[in-house]
Amino acid sequence: MSGYRYGEYHDGPDPLAPPYDVRAALDEMGDSILSGSTPQDSLRELLRRGLPGAPDRRGLDELLREVRKRRRELRERGDLSGTLDRARALLDKAIGQERAELFPDPSDDARLREAELDAVPSDTASAVRELGSYEWRSAAARQTFEELRDLLRREVLDSRFRGMRDALTNPDPQAMERVRQMMSDLNDMLDRDARGEHTQEDFDRFMDKHGEFFPERPRDLNELVDILARRAAAAQRMLASMTPQQREELQALIDQTMEQAGLREQMDRLGQALYARRPDLPWDGSERMDGEQPLGMGDAVTALEELADLSRLEESLRQDYPGARLDDVDEAAVRRALGRSAVDDLAALKRIEQELEQQGYLRRQRGKLELTPKAVRRLGETALRRVFDSLDGGRRGDHDQRDAGAAGELTGTSRPWRFGDEQPLDVVRTLVNGVRRGAGAGQRVALSVDDFEVAETERRTAAAVCLLVDLSYSMALRGTWAPAKQTALALQALVASKFPGDAVQIIGFSNYARVLQPEELAGLEWDMVQGTNLHHALLIAGRHLDRHPDFEPVVLVVTDGEPTAHLMRNGRYWFEWPPSRETLELTLAEVDKMTRRRATLNVFMLATDERLKDFVDEVARRNGGRVFSPSADRLGEYVVSDFLRVRRSR
Repeated sequence: MSGYRYGEYHDGPDPLAPPYDVRAALDEMGDSILSGSTPQDSLRELLRRGLPGAPDRRGLDELLREVRKRRRELRERGDLSGTLDRARALLDKAIGQERAELFPDPSDDARLREAELDAVPSDTASAVRELGSYEWRSAAARQTFEELRDLLRREVLDSRFRGMRDALTNPDPQAMERVRQMMSDLNDMLDRDARGEHTQEDFDRFMDKHGEFFPERPRDLNELVDILARRAAAAQRMLASMTPQQREELQALIDQTMEQAGLREQMDRLGQALYARRPDLPWDGSERMDGEQPLGMGDAVTALEELADLSRLEESLRQDYPGARLDDVDEAAVRRALGRSAVDDLAALKRIEQELEQQGYLRRQRGKLELTPKAVRRLGETALRRVFDSLDGGRRGDHDQRDAGAAGELTGTSRPWRFGDEQPLDVVRTLVNGVRRGAGAGQRVALSVDDFEVAETERRTAAAVCLLVDLSYSMALRGTWAPAKQTALALQALVASKFPGDAVQIIGFSNYARVLQPEELAGLEWDMVQGTNLHHALLIAGRHLDRHPDFEPVVLVVTDGEPTAHLMRNGRYWFEWPPSRETLELTLAEVDKMTRRRATLNVFMLATDERLKDFVDEVARRNGGRVFSPSADRLGEYVVSDFLRVRRSR
């Protein structure tokens, strides 16, 4: 038998968490898409807000806020001149200790030494250089000066190798020799790699020998180069962030310290190699540090290194550049800046985009993100569900078609009764079921629910449905464009799911009219042209009805303006405002044709203009249809309810 071992869970996302339902993400995107946004923009907006139904997962905006907060904290951490200030303090202390030792001595040698101390330059680097050959009489002063030199060695090396300061803290006469050997081996390894001779085994041997100087534990040479290059670039920016006097003084101290340690040449080789390998890093520029606490060189470089990471991380999290994708966000930088939980949040956001594509809701065509037919069907189902949720009266609108319907002729067959059935009972079959269940001869028949059967009827007459949707620019200006698209999708979903035998056609019209396929509805944009060509739309609708002569005709019109265009004999459109007499006459002639087809034409009016009201009243008078004036947010409810009413009446 296999053995199992259980322990405390430390890292990574919850392995027992249920998978995220990407349909909720698609529904969230749908609201934005129906309002006119592209799928790419809608997905980006979703990722910025965070995942619906997952309150414990942060979106890009919240991660950005934390990155910016971290940047403010780093800038307020301290002042970059800490090493200079401490070096100056130790230098003044050593000189003071030496003067205290010389003062009681009346000899000429003591006075000469005092004169030599008086002549020490004011800047720290020159003073350290001058006193490097001075013969200290005071043991305490000599010890303080050595402490100063040791400080500079550790800080300068720590500014290039994170953790070097701690590695050199314990007194070890061989420590600097090991550093020199490490840098020599490192430069040789980089040279071999440049010639194409480096192997992973070479790197492993290097780490076995010098791993004490690299607490980050890089796995290969590329990781090591990235670590060292980011720190070297931060050291350059630290110098650029100081005043000219501070920069000159500190650079002189660095050069002098490296030369005394026998590392000047190796450090120059390393710097050139790192720059050649990572010229993309921010080697130039400066940062503002507003804190009051002085920082040592190592700490200052670490702060600037983190600030550079945060700047790049902020840029990638904004996702506001061409071709931006979440794969551009460096997970290692997220982990360093915000911790493991932020990595899990980012991974969850990445999975949404991947899952939407893998599950067939989104696809990329020539680098452009598009909705698939499956996604459009989902948006239609969601729009329909929202319409039904807004309907009052319990089962109103709940039009599940459980059988062939009650309005047709009896077929002679029956089926078991189900709760909610309104078909007539098949009494004979019901009684036979009761008898078979156990009633003997001469006994009273006791019926149970399982005994009841209902008579099936023929299917109702199918309907030919035409929804005419205004695509004119005024729909966008009035804020009715998104509800109109949502209504069209809802009606399409309703017919496809509840009335599969119906023939539905959605027609959009502006200066011209055209048939709209379900797949293009979601991403459809309004037409920035002049003209409301209802005449052309009714012509197309009429052809659809004529192709289905045995179907019951249903025509619904959604518009916010009177007809201002018509189709001429040569196939071009004619626009005129106020509407020409010819436009109105041709449009009403098509209304009359709809009346002769026995097609009731119901109009959903999204504006209250007097001209529009007069026109739709004339349409209602000629056709006998109804006129509705719903608010934009209730348009879907009105259209679907009216369709169901007409459908039931048939």
